[in-house]
Amino acid sequence: MSKPLSLARLLLISTALIAPVAVAQTDTTTGGTTSANQGNSGDAGMSTTPGVTDAAAAAQGTVDVSIPGADIVVTGRRSSNISQSAPQVVNVLSAADIKRTGEGDIAGSLQRVTGLSVVSGGYVYVRGLGDRYSLALLNGSPLPSPEPLKRVVPLDIFPTSVIASTLVQKSYSANFPGEFGGGVINLTTKAIPTESYLEIGLGSSANTETSGQLGYTYYGSKSDWTGFDDGTRDVPRLLKQAIGSGTPFSNIPRADLRAIGMSFENSNTSVVQRTNSLPFNFSGSLNAGTAFDMGSDGRLGIIATASYSNKWRTRDNLQQASLNVEQGAGKSYQQVATDNQVTVNGLLGFGLELGDQKLRWTNLYIRDTLKRSALAVGRNDGLIQTADYMNQSTAWYERQLINTQLVGEFKLSDALSLDMRGSYANSQREAPYERDFEYVRSNVDTSIDPVGDRFINALNRQRGDAAITFSDLNEDLWSGSADLSYKFSPDVSLTAGYAYTDTKRRSSRYELHYDATNLPIPVQQLRPDYLLSDASIQLYDISLLEFSGNYPVYDAALRVHAGYGQIQAKIVPGLTINAGVRYEKGEQSVTGVDVYNTGVTPFNQIRQDYWLPAVTITYEATRKLQFRASGSKTIARPQFRELVAQPFLDTDSNRFYRGNPYLQDSQLWNADIRAEWYLGREERLTGAVFYKKIENPIETFTTITDTYAVTTSFANAPEATLYGLELEAQKYVPLDGWDSAFFQSRRIALIANYTYTQSKLKVREGDTTIPYTYTVGDLPAASDYFMNGVPLTGQSDHLVNLQIGLEDTDKLSQQTLLLTYASPRVTSRGPNLQPDIKEKPGLTLDFVARQGITLPGGVKSELKFEARNITGRKYQEFQEQGGTKVYYNRYKLGTTLAASFTVAF
Repeated sequence: MSKPLSLARLLLISTALIAPVAVAQTDTTTGGTTSANQGNSGDAGMSTTPGVTDAAAAAQGTVDVSIPGADIVVTGRRSSNISQSAPQVVNVLSAADIKRTGEGDIAGSLQRVTGLSVVSGGYVYVRGLGDRYSLALLNGSPLPSPEPLKRVVPLDIFPTSVIASTLVQKSYSANFPGEFGGGVINLTTKAIPTESYLEIGLGSSANTETSGQLGYTYYGSKSDWTGFDDGTRDVPRLLKQAIGSGTPFSNIPRADLRAIGMSFENSNTSVVQRTNSLPFNFSGSLNAGTAFDMGSDGRLGIIATASYSNKWRTRDNLQQASLNVEQGAGKSYQQVATDNQVTVNGLLGFGLELGDQKLRWTNLYIRDTLKRSALAVGRNDGLIQTADYMNQSTAWYERQLINTQLVGEFKLSDALSLDMRGSYANSQREAPYERDFEYVRSNVDTSIDPVGDRFINALNRQRGDAAITFSDLNEDLWSGSADLSYKFSPDVSLTAGYAYTDTKRRSSRYELHYDATNLPIPVQQLRPDYLLSDASIQLYDISLLEFSGNYPVYDAALRVHAGYGQIQAKIVPGLTINAGVRYEKGEQSVTGVDVYNTGVTPFNQIRQDYWLPAVTITYEATRKLQFRASGSKTIARPQFRELVAQPFLDTDSNRFYRGNPYLQDSQLWNADIRAEWYLGREERLTGAVFYKKIENPIETFTTITDTYAVTTSFANAPEATLYGLELEAQKYVPLDGWDSAFFQSRRIALIANYTYTQSKLKVREGDTTIPYTYTVGDLPAASDYFMNGVPLTGQSDHLVNLQIGLEDTDKLSQQTLLLTYASPRVTSRGPNLQPDIKEKPGLTLDFVARQGITLPGGVKSELKFEARNITGRKYQEFQEQGGTKVYYNRYKLGTTLAASFTVAF
C-alpha cells in the first residue's frame, strides 16, 4: 500500500518540478478596450497571464460575456463594475480573475466564488444545492453532459485557456432556462484577439500519494497514452451479432456462448500489474490567434487552442458497509485503485465584427479518458464469514463532447437589437471491457477444504466470479433561440424571446458473467487471463450468463419550447426593476428498447408546462451603495440517468446507482435580499440572505442487502426548505508607501467570502413517495425513506474561501495563498433509516506563484509554481452512530506540486 513521501522525497519532487518547461503565459500590453460582448479576449488570448489588457478590461466592465437576451453592461449607469451594473445578482470571473487562482480548469476557479463548492473535481454546487440545481451554458447555449449519471457538464473538462469569462448568476431572470435551482454558470469562449499571438506551454506535477509510489495498471492497448484505443477494446463481432439477433442469451446455444467468450480480448484487458513507481503528470498546450481588419469598420478574429494532459491518481481506500452502524462494519475492504486520466481538448473559433453587428462561430472538442485498475481485499460477513475476498477490476471510460454553435448579435437600430443562437452538440460515453474478478479464500482448515488457504475462482458466484460489461451512450442536443430587445428610452427596455431544445439519448449496458459447473481445483487457482483462456473455455465448458435485465437498452428524450418577456425600467432615480415571466413546456421520456421482442416496452413520460415569473428590484442608495431584492419560481427536472433502471458504477464513490422511472419534476420558490457596497473599482463588500422552498425535491437514498450489496437510487421527498446568508469582501492594499523599492508597485490582494446554509426535509404523516422497487398497491410512506428535519443531500452548513496575495501592478509577479473550507454534507440518505452517509470535505490550503520572465530577444514567458492541498486533507465518507464510524470511502488525497512554463511569440 502507498505511503506518504518523506520530507526529503517531497523536496526532491519540488526540485524536479521546477526544472521542466511547463504551462502558462506572457504579459502583453495592447492598446484600447472594447465594450462588453465585443469579443475582447484579453492579452493576446493568453491562457494564464492576466496582463494589462485583461486587468483593465475586468476593472472597466468590458469583460466578454455572451448570454441570451441581456446586455450585462448597462450603458449610462454610474459604474462600469459588472456586478454592480448588472440587473441581476451576478459574479463574473474575468480572464484575470481566473488566472489569479492558477487553476487549470474552470471548475477549480469556480470554487472560489461565493456560495459555490466543487464536488468530485468538476460538479459545481451552488449554495449547498446539488449539481442538479446548477445550469451550465456555453456562450448562452445549453451543453449536454458526457457523463451518464449527470445532465450537468463536469466543468473540470474545460481548460481555462479557452474561456474569456465565466458568469455566475444566482437570481433567476426569464431569459434563462427554467431549470434554474441555485444558479446558472455561463462560459464565454474567446473570440477576437487584440493582436496575433502564438504560445506554447509544457507542465508537470506530482502527488505525494501517487507519483513515485506503488500503484496498479494493465496493458490495454499500445495507444492508451493518447486517450484513444487502437481497436483492442472494440466490441467483438460475435457479441454484436448476438445482441442484434434479439435472442435472449439464455436461449443461445451453449457452443455459441463459448465462442463469444473466446472472442473477448483477455490478456491485455484482464491482468492487473503492480507498478512500484508511478510516473509524474505532464501536460502541453498550443494556443494561437490572429485578427484581420475588414473594410472600414470590420474585424475578423480566429482563435485555435489545443491541449493534452496525462494524470495519474492512486487511492488507498477503506470501503465499508453496515446493516447496523453501532455494531460496526459488516463488510470491510481495503482497495488500491489507480486512475490514468488523459484529456485532449481543441477549440477553433471565429469572430466577426462589422460595425455594431457581431458573429461568433465556436467549435469545441473535449475528450476525457480514464483507464482504471483496482485491487481490493477484505471480508463480507453476509457471505462466508470466515472468508477473505479479493476483487480485481479493470476499466476504460471514454467521454467525448463535440459542440458547434453560431451566435449573432445584431443592432438593427439605436433602439432595436436581435440576438440569435443555434448549436448542435454530441456527447458520447463508451465503457468497453469493464472487467471484475472475485477470488475467495475460505480460511477453512485444509483437511476440510484442500484450498482453504488459497484464493480460488470457481466461476459459480459462490466461490468466485468473473464479469465483463460493455456500455455505450450517445446523446445529441439541438438548440436554438432568438431574443429581440427594444429600448424605449435610456431608462426603459423590453426583451422578448423564444428558445427550443431537443435532446435525444440512447444508452446500452450489457453485463455478462462467466459460468462453470465443475471447474477443476488447479484451474480455479489460475490468474484471470489463464482462467478465461480459449483452452479453459473449451476444455471445461465455460459459458456465459447475462445479467443485463430485460431492457439493456434505453432511449431518452427531452424537448422544451419556451417563450418569455422581460422588462427593465428605472421607476424613479435610483430605483430599477427587472421583471419577466417565462412559459416553458417540456416533454421528457424514457423508453426501454424491446431488444428481446417480449412485446412489452416500458415507457415513462413527464409532460408539464410552467409559468415562471421573476422580479429583481435594485435601489441605489448612494453612488457606491445599493440594495437588491429578488423573487422567482423555477424548476428542476430529473436527469435521464435517474429515470433509467440500468445500474451504473460511479468510479468516484465506488458505488452502484440505479434509476427510478417514477421521478417527477421539482418546483422551487426563490427569494433573495442583498446589500452591495462598492468601495472602489475592484473593491466591494456584499451581504445577502436567501430562502428557497422546494416541492418534490429529488433525493438520493441507499439500500443495502443482507449480503452488504449497496445500491444508491433516487426518489421525490415531499418538501424541503433552504435558507442562509452570504458575505463577500474584496480589498486591495497598496504598498507604495513602504521604503523598499521592491514594494513600490506592489499591492496586497484580500478576497474572502463565506456562505452559511441550512436546509430541512419536511416529511409529514400521510406523505408518500415512489421508490424504484415499487410495483403495485398502496404507495409507500415517505417516512420509510426520509426523516423529517434532515438536511438536503449535498448541502454544507459552512463554505469559506479566502485569498491572500501579493501582486505587482506593473508587471506579472503574483504570489497567492488560497484557502477553501466546506463543512460536512450528506451524500446519501442512510439505508433502512440509519444515519445519513456524509462526506467531510474539510479545509484545503493551496499556494500559487506566477512570475513573468523576459527571455533573450524580448520573448515574453511565464513561470508558475503550485502547491495544492498543503495540509494533506483526507477524503472521508462515513456513517456515524453511538461513537462508531463506518467508512464508505476513506483515503488520503496527498499534496500536489506543479511547475509550468509558457513562452509566447
